[in-house]
Amino acid sequence: MTCSSKSAWTAPLLAGALLLGTAPLSAQAEVSFNIGVASNYLFRGVTQTDDNAAIQGGIDYEADSGFYIGTWASNVDFDGAGYELDLYLGFATELDNGLGFDVGYLYYAYPDAAPDDIDFSEIYASISYGPFSGGLAYTVTSDNDDGLFDKGDLYFHVGLDFELPADLGLGLTAGYYDFKNDGKPGVGDANYWHLGVSLSREFDVVGEISFNVEYADISSSDALGSPNSKDPKVWVGWTLSF
Repeated sequence: MTCSSKSAWTAPLLAGALLLGTAPLSAQAEVSFNIGVASNYLFRGVTQTDDNAAIQGGIDYEADSGFYIGTWASNVDFDGAGYELDLYLGFATELDNGLGFDVGYLYYAYPDAAPDDIDFSEIYASISYGPFSGGLAYTVTSDNDDGLFDKGDLYFHVGLDFELPADLGLGLTAGYYDFKNDGKPGVGDANYWHLGVSLSREFDVVGEISFNVEYADISSSDALGSPNSKDPKVWVGWTLSF
């Protein structure tokens, strides 16, 4: 998530972008683990760690039918919260023609947030075909009424992924956040769009290393604004799955 201008809070690469892609269909049920370190944790273009580093990790179970369940955690720094714990479940599959689908439910928990609770949850759906992916997420529950990340918020995203020479991967993403309470007294301007570019490479045993540049159209006076929120964010990350 990310920080808000009021006690509502603020709200990932689900990180987070990460959870909204189509999961690969395995030949049999399996449990997998992932760990990672990032120089900055951005959720939908907005830092969750006040532009500081993050340590992250998760556990996933995927059945051969396509159903999956998992959890993921990271340190954060906003609205009194020190860590984020995500819980999710869904179904993902790919048709014979290469068209992929992913639908699910995702709960964002911030157990130590103070003084207000800021948990919320979404249902999401995405499709993928070749290098293209796109989808949306809809907020269905929220502990923060009448603020940001309230029931009824919508997030839309599209992406392109390409394989480059030297085993490099290039990812392009764009997203738009439509907040239900945008423009209301006490909230202010909240809706925004963001763009991202990622260059990554997978190494045997070592895992994946990525270089990322992201930009969010958020001014310092906006609901999610900060003194440097308009600046592009450059960060590097490492992840290992096993």
